[in-house]
Amino acid sequence: MMDRSLALFCFFLISAMFAAPSNGLLPEDKSKIRGMFVFGSSVVDNGNNNFIPDVLNKVNYTPYGIDFPLGPTGRATNGANMADILAKELKLPNYIPPFNDPSTAGNRIVHGVNYGSGGSGILDETGANLGNLISMNRQIRNFEAKTLPELALQLGHNRSRILSQYLFFLSSGGNDYSANYFGNSTGSNVTVEAFTANLTSTFILQLKKLYSLGARKFVLASIIPNGCAPMAMASAPGEGCVDRINKAVQMFNIQMRNLTDSLRPQMPGSRLVFVNAYKIVRDIIRYPAINGFQNVNTSCCTIAAHGFGCASGGPVCSNRREYVYFDGNHVTEAVNNAIATKAFSSNRTAEVYPYNVRKLSQI
Repeated sequence: MMDRSLALFCFFLISAMFAAPSNGLLPEDKSKIRGMFVFGSSVVDNGNNNFIPDVLNKVNYTPYGIDFPLGPTGRATNGANMADILAKELKLPNYIPPFNDPSTAGNRIVHGVNYGSGGSGILDETGANLGNLISMNRQIRNFEAKTLPELALQLGHNRSRILSQYLFFLSSGGNDYSANYFGNSTGSNVTVEAFTANLTSTFILQLKKLYSLGARKFVLASIIPNGCAPMAMASAPGEGCVDRINKAVQMFNIQMRNLTDSLRPQMPGSRLVFVNAYKIVRDIIRYPAINGFQNVNTSCCTIAAHGFGCASGGPVCSNRREYVYFDGNHVTEAVNNAIATKAFSSNRTAEVYPYNVRKLSQI
């Protein structure tokens, strides 16, 4: 018969072999992501507009950032944005730095860079009236011209080896509708279908450009229901959510979801994940109590006399966790958290397709 001490030793040895590590994942399930590059508009801008002198729509003042550890940084919400929270879910260290910050250099870029610019769009002309915003095309050029060479120097590898270890998170398009098609004269010149087709084809070229530079893992966040924002509803009193705006952005969102399947054969080795931020936010608005919200149609902060942004230093609601919108157009940290956490871990293909970011990070 086996000695009792030997039996106990064997038991603990076998247990240790099969025990999961402390993070609850088996070794082969651990994230392979080294960092994240972020492209988009104000929904992900974390301070880039602060460094552009002539830009009119900066949010580098209170009450923006009232719940953010670093205060008002240029994030268009009370706390963290989607990119911040997704990076935290991926256990990336610190906050991803904004490209325009002069200190974003050297080893600060090894876990990624944020290129987002509030007010910008997929189309170059979107937001041009607000100053020298950084359009999606310019954001990609910044990545190619400055970040890529510096990243290769920092890590000592060519880009084909480096970039497969990074996520490319893109969230843009809302301003192309709200500020361009519906906000300017574009809408009177072309149909919304033609505008959406042009927007989609431009976005495809941008994805292919990133792919040609070495990007392989993409996370594409849909446009949220802009027609339900306080600013949009104020333009159509009594209508509730503005249906024509929501229908328009959904045209693009459907095309974006389809790209996750149609682009793979054209971009061998790529992986694309679609985050249905529209549905996630629409569900919160439709069923607020179930999701822990109370106020779905007014802004948490006092809006400035001219515009949709918060009045500088103005009053702000105390129960921010219960509000969907922080200002006239941007959601609260609580909503950003709902989108990002579902992007990372939801198993519902209606929310994230074809699989979640956690799985993408493990491939």
